[in-house]
Amino acid sequence: MFLRIAPIVLCLLGLGLPAGADCAGKNLLDAMDAGERAAVLQNAHAVPFAQGNFWRATRNGQDITLIGTYHMDDPRHDETLARLGPDLDRATTLLVEAGPDEMAALKDRIGREPDLMVITNGPTLAEQFPAEVWEKLSDAMRLRGVPPFMAAKMQPWYLSMILSIPPCALQEMGEDRGLDALIVAVATARGLPIAALEPYDTIFDIFDAMPDEDQLSMITAALALADQSEDMSVTMADSYFAEEPRLIWELSRAQALKLEGYSPERVAHEFDIMEDAMMTRRNRAWIPVLTEAAAKGPVLAAFGALHLSGPDGVLALLAAEGFTLERQDFR
Repeated sequence: MFLRIAPIVLCLLGLGLPAGADCAGKNLLDAMDAGERAAVLQNAHAVPFAQGNFWRATRNGQDITLIGTYHMDDPRHDETLARLGPDLDRATTLLVEAGPDEMAALKDRIGREPDLMVITNGPTLAEQFPAEVWEKLSDAMRLRGVPPFMAAKMQPWYLSMILSIPPCALQEMGEDRGLDALIVAVATARGLPIAALEPYDTIFDIFDAMPDEDQLSMITAALALADQSEDMSVTMADSYFAEEPRLIWELSRAQALKLEGYSPERVAHEFDIMEDAMMTRRNRAWIPVLTEAAAKGPVLAAFGALHLSGPDGVLALLAAEGFTLERQDFR
């Protein structure tokens, strides 16, 4: 399951997917025929708050500024940071998916528990896939600088994410220059308190709850479209800066429907599961964190832009709590 949305998972988890100085993909939406593109747009805009990256929520004196972020490097972030200056000035707290303390705790735990990222017991991935699938997977991982013997021991969810990274971008993976990281750096320099929206180990809880067969399906789905990872990176950036973050979700759904063996019913079921695990449950858990922080003073909250939209998106959930929402000028 999870099809073409491994890049989205990277964004949601803040792991970062750099655009890559040497990447030159094409916008997949632009390459679609007019009818297909119109259908993707219609589906994207059918949910609440589908457009807009920058919002303000107020209720009885409480003030929350929300910036939907793009976790990847892009020079256009400089303009966004300048736009956020006044909001950083008046904020008493910055809320992010994972702050410096959480990232340190995550790295520490991975160092202590390698089985979180690699298979230490049981069959390797090479033993779990048919020979022809493993051969294709090995070739794709070699292009990304990962020898097959290492790939064979990766946890399925982690390997599927690596497959979503364009080979041209791998050289920049060590540099966290996404908007979240840039905002955290500015807040740190200003001495603005930084808090996390969720525990650092949320990523592991999400994937631990997935059946093994679903995690293996993540790999085959990502492999089927690995050669389009460069195009997806470009499309994601274009959609974000056009303030159309929901488009990438619906584009992924449209691409999934083209995969052999994926019926509309199967795609709908698997996307529902993914949305519930990666967005809905997390969004709901974030609301009390946001409101409790806002009760103590103005808050700036920065998190993946896809969390903003939908009937169970952060904006709709805040509206249900009595907040008034106003879209702000993003650029």
